[in-house]
Amino acid sequence: MREVNTRTIMMIHGAFVCAATWDNWKQYFENHGYKVVVPPWPHKTASAVDLRKRHPDHLIASLQLQDLVQYYTDIASVLPEPPVIMGHSTGGLVTQLLLQKNVGAAGIAIHSTPPPGVFSLKSTLVQMRYRPLGYYVSPANPYLMTFPEWQQAIANGMNEQEQLRTYEKFAVPESRRILRGGATSMARIDFSRPHAPLLMIAGSEDRIAPASLVFSNFKKYKQNGYVTQFREAPGRNHFVLGQPTWEEDAAYILKWIRTY
Repeated sequence: MREVNTRTIMMIHGAFVCAATWDNWKQYFENHGYKVVVPPWPHKTASAVDLRKRHPDHLIASLQLQDLVQYYTDIASVLPEPPVIMGHSTGGLVTQLLLQKNVGAAGIAIHSTPPPGVFSLKSTLVQMRYRPLGYYVSPANPYLMTFPEWQQAIANGMNEQEQLRTYEKFAVPESRRILRGGATSMARIDFSRPHAPLLMIAGSEDRIAPASLVFSNFKKYKQNGYVTQFREAPGRNHFVLGQPTWEEDAAYILKWIRTY
């Protein structure tokens, strides 16, 4: 065990949400002495309310997965030191892709969207991903998740008042091109390649990235001396960053960074 030798953290949010999902986490890690940057995805610098008002925004619709990977590569390159990269959902997949490019001192993939070759045929998962992907729909317009979809896919298990509050504060339209890109060669991971330490976290109640799917993702990595660890936390849905247990999860990650 040794500490990851960096004091800089870059946080990457996921699809369908804005960067504000990291607000509490940013403050937590800054309170523990880290420099934290939380760059919103391109074309998503406004609040969730404003982004929904602009829907359909063709700039958001134009964004592709390779654009995200390059965007965060460029940001990491101008930071004072290689950062710990912390990504949630699609941001978790981007984290895996960045580590594959030797970007970052370490990575934490939280409820990561799986790369090609890691899949599940669970009916609920297929149903929840089918409509946003919309393979028979033009990608010219982004997809805005409805509140009932948010209740089922993101905030399941929470009371309706909290579901509505989180939807209004965080839900944003998403590029179908990014969602489709996760199933193509641009998202492919070479699991045999050397990589910086990587922690993969799953939640028992997640319906978008079920724990079994995240574990399959983790197991694909060749355990050849490069640190790859897995943790499943009980009671966490896909809105893990904003659940009451968020600080417990942040503390676990902090300890891992300090003594992985």
